[in-house]
Amino acid sequence: MKKLYRFRRTGLIGSPFKILILNIIAWIIGILWITPFIGIFMTSIRPFREVVLYGWWSLSPFTFTLKNYIDALFNPMFSLGRGLLNSFIIAIPSTLIPITIAALTAYGFARFSLPIKKYLFATILFLMAVPQQMTIIPIFFLLKDLHLLNTYLGLILVHSSWGIPWITFFLRNYFSLLPAELEEAARVDGASDFQVFRIVVLPLAIPGLISAAVLQFAWVWNDFFFALMLIFDPNKMVVTQMLPRLKGQYQVDWGLLSSGSIIAMLAPLLIYGFFNKYYMRGFRGWAMKR
Repeated sequence: MKKLYRFRRTGLIGSPFKILILNIIAWIIGILWITPFIGIFMTSIRPFREVVLYGWWSLSPFTFTLKNYIDALFNPMFSLGRGLLNSFIIAIPSTLIPITIAALTAYGFARFSLPIKKYLFATILFLMAVPQQMTIIPIFFLLKDLHLLNTYLGLILVHSSWGIPWITFFLRNYFSLLPAELEEAARVDGASDFQVFRIVVLPLAIPGLISAAVLQFAWVWNDFFFALMLIFDPNKMVVTQMLPRLKGQYQVDWGLLSSGSIIAMLAPLLIYGFFNKYYMRGFRGWAMKR
């Protein structure tokens, strides 16, 4: 205790020292986190033989090539180009549909009184906790009976229904933090409930909507389980299904797999980078009371 008191008096546990320690820890974690990505990137831009013989970390010899990316995008059997297109076809509506439905639902939970509102919200929280593996069998047979198995629409509906509960929970908390005085002023001017929602609430909630949309898009894009169980046609497979099929039957081309992995992760990274400002504002607004 005396040593700790002495350190405090001398300022060793003061703000600059703590900031230095936190920065060192952050840099260590960041380096450990990014090292596998550097390895994947270095493997993707070098010939297979060079990586196998010398390792991805070796810079001598170093032969730069984009052949792995071209082979991955235009693979004759499992083209990542086709997989990217299929992923966009599924991910975009699977983001817009639940965002639209959940925004209306969340606003109702945040602003209106219902007799069983607490029980409905508890049901939504329960649905968030249900694992995908517990629901896949009834979902499979339901889509089969509706003739939606192995179709874009079937997978879009599954992803949309899976996203509605958590987006409702997220946006309900966000809407509850918005100032109700603006809505009351709009009602005094004669606006209906839907007009209040569309004209007043939605513009204020754009950061929260973008935060939810970015997360939903990333989760749908990265999904492998539902796509694996519900899509069988190679021409309809998403990028996460195409990627494992690039490894080959008798030998694994690590350069091809690495380039395919980077291609697959580009879309969520670009979307996050583009909407980063709104994404962070949405989470700050959701986490902190104003």
